[in-house]
Amino acid sequence: MAADLGELLVPYMPTIRVPRTGDRVYKSECAFSFDSPESEGGLYVCMNTFLGFGREHVERHYRKTGQSVYMHLKRHVKEKATGAAGGAIPRRRNGKVFLDLELNRDFNGEDYEYEDEAKLVIFPDHFEIPLPNIEELPALVTIACDAILNAPSAYKKQEPESWEEEIQVSRHARSLRQLDNGVRIPPSGWKCQKCEMRENLWLNLTDGAVLCGKWFFDGSGGNGHALEHYRDTHYPLAVKLDTITPDGADVYSFEEEEAVLDPHISEHLSHFGIDMLQMQKRTENGHHTDNNSRPRVSEWEVIQESGMKLKEVFGSGYTGIKNLGNSCYLGAVMQVLFNIPDFQRMYVGNLQRIFDYSPLDPSQDFATQMAKLGHGLLSGQYSKPPMKSELIEQVMKEEYKHQQRGISPRMLKALVSRGHPEFSSNRQQDAHEFLLHIVNLVERNSAGSENPSDVFRFLVEERIQCCQSRRVRYTQRVDYCIQLPAPIEAATNREELLAYEAKRKEAEENMRALPEPVRARIPFTACLQAFTEPENVPDFWSSALQAKSAGVKTSRFASFPEYMILQIKKFTFGVDWVPKKLDLAIDVPDFLDLNRLRATGLQAGEEELPDLMPPIVLPEDTRDNSMSSDSPEIDEAAVMQLAEMGFPLEACRKAVYYTGNMGPEMAFNWIIAHMEEPDFAEPLTLPSMMDPGPSTSDSPMGATPLGSSPPEESIAILTSMGFPRAHSIQALKATNNNLERALDWIFTHPEEEESDALSDMADTEPNDNAFSNANSHSDSTLSPDRDTSGPRVKDGPGRYELFAFISHMGASTMSGHYVCHIKKEGRWVIYNDHKVCLSERPPKDLGYIYFYHRLSSS
Repeated sequence: MAADLGELLVPYMPTIRVPRTGDRVYKSECAFSFDSPESEGGLYVCMNTFLGFGREHVERHYRKTGQSVYMHLKRHVKEKATGAAGGAIPRRRNGKVFLDLELNRDFNGEDYEYEDEAKLVIFPDHFEIPLPNIEELPALVTIACDAILNAPSAYKKQEPESWEEEIQVSRHARSLRQLDNGVRIPPSGWKCQKCEMRENLWLNLTDGAVLCGKWFFDGSGGNGHALEHYRDTHYPLAVKLDTITPDGADVYSFEEEEAVLDPHISEHLSHFGIDMLQMQKRTENGHHTDNNSRPRVSEWEVIQESGMKLKEVFGSGYTGIKNLGNSCYLGAVMQVLFNIPDFQRMYVGNLQRIFDYSPLDPSQDFATQMAKLGHGLLSGQYSKPPMKSELIEQVMKEEYKHQQRGISPRMLKALVSRGHPEFSSNRQQDAHEFLLHIVNLVERNSAGSENPSDVFRFLVEERIQCCQSRRVRYTQRVDYCIQLPAPIEAATNREELLAYEAKRKEAEENMRALPEPVRARIPFTACLQAFTEPENVPDFWSSALQAKSAGVKTSRFASFPEYMILQIKKFTFGVDWVPKKLDLAIDVPDFLDLNRLRATGLQAGEEELPDLMPPIVLPEDTRDNSMSSDSPEIDEAAVMQLAEMGFPLEACRKAVYYTGNMGPEMAFNWIIAHMEEPDFAEPLTLPSMMDPGPSTSDSPMGATPLGSSPPEESIAILTSMGFPRAHSIQALKATNNNLERALDWIFTHPEEEESDALSDMADTEPNDNAFSNANSHSDSTLSPDRDTSGPRVKDGPGRYELFAFISHMGASTMSGHYVCHIKKEGRWVIYNDHKVCLSERPPKDLGYIYFYHRLSSS
């Protein structure tokens, strides 16, 4: 028999590989579906590419590649018989198989056992060879099978090793000396004893000193006073105050210079009056809350509707998304997107075509993974109600253990976050930023095909008026989202807020417990009014006066999208640049009429500003290559955001400058495109500072006519996006060298020989600053006679109905939890990770991002 098997496998030996270092083995999830070894048909792992396929998709891979040998993995899970011996860990009948395979369900080790089965399958005849079969198989095949079965998870190989896995017990923990100095730590109101910092605070476990950190890996800021205190006293251990939970805390040893474990942390904290059971920080599924943020308690309960008996729902469109560890922002956004018909039609309606034409590695194809997720959410295949027999048995036992499974979008998350410094981490992220990131990816991957993100696209008309000459400039740009201000001064309970603020300050100064929080209640009409009010344009250069002047900008809708996204600007930055959330409630309406905000364009009697650009200001000493005090302004806030991601400061300054202060997202793209250059981290040096170039004396007052050659840096940015050089120069000249407007101009004035695919691929990225004053230092922008139908907008009436909203719980975008509510079939449904239930009281006033669909004109 051994000879027979060896001869059978000989023709396929060249196609069988042993996994090497760096190879990812996808043995827990199908590349086209969410089938796993626990599924009815099991999982087939290609012995050459190590991709996994469910029974429904393995034939496609065989036909496309000709690969014949697969390892079939099957996990049999069953409930233990009554009276069977239980244990903390399910018993495995074959302990070698799937050593690093993650379960797709939350099994109770005392109630379930499982048996793992593996075999080789040869296509197309489906000839099966059970494993292990060491004596009968060729040595290469045996080694390959053993390597696949013992290979770590494909997703674990993508994740950096966590420092938590290497933490050792501190040698100071057992014999730590604690001073009996009467220090008691309050549950809130902490601040550094030396600098008043209120973030990144560390409690010294010897004397109870509360001091700020700086040295630690999370970069959360501070002045390093905790470390200075150690150098003065040699008290070795400190605990980070906002990490204390009933399960432990983050402890650092100054002497050992690393994070450590303290088995006696509960006793050490109780010495200072801290009861770990009261310092709740984590809730189920890894969601983060804040121990010193009492306002969040009621918010969590209200948004999750935790005090009600919510009815679970199952079937098509009611499939949950598992939290992969602070990935709830992804789940909430994707649930909403796949409730929009255009996304359903693009990815689920074209499912078979996308799968049939997918590349050899479908795990790296955006369309394939989007189609996979859409089918998983909408098919109902992964959202089935419990069997009637199960329910009867559970009722008899007076317990209901059934849990919705949901799907785990690990493959999609790994793909869309690849190369992104934030989304590729396991930290919590901003759902709004991720939404724009996904829209951008959809744009890039919709070349030559339908673009579902067109439903969000609209045109903004900006009107800038020179206050002295009264002349105006009208411009248009593309946007995807409205960011509504939340004017606290318009709160209906303002007096109550002022009283609370006074009590809070007094409590913090006296180190007492904070008073009961007060949530600001702001009318939606006040937010809309703040959004439409005129705003001053700083450093406005009037082409009519050819000098700086006062300018006023107003923004209106030049078109209305099919789906309107509203983001409430709940987050602001603290002094340490950590995002913080305003605690407020807004009476967001179910129906919204924005028609009165329709743009009107140039009005009779208005006079346009001349099409001139500001003169080039040269430093006095052109022999000095270094930046002078007269150098162009750079958005330092954007520079700091990029620098906090770990990029060199000078590189960040260059990125912001060369992208025209258009925001951190555009600057980030510049960094990615130029980070391999040898002078990437060198200081910014402008050629114009060393070479004044052609004289501009022919123009009055030094103003440069639009016919002059655009800056080479701007041309390089556009050509790097794939646009022809001649077309880029033409766009820059037409928009007075404004990069953002130049991109819009390119989309509305395509070259005749330019393909539609190129225009789609290089379309404008979502603007992260809705109705922003980007590049508002000059009035020289796009001409108002622009063809507004160019950028693929779907204009219509400005009347909308609310159909979904995403809510955030927590004090910062860096922590907390997201859920979404979606109106389906006339009823609101809450999607809370893998749990999907009918909503009893949708908390529409506490939402963060709102989604409206356009009402028909009838």
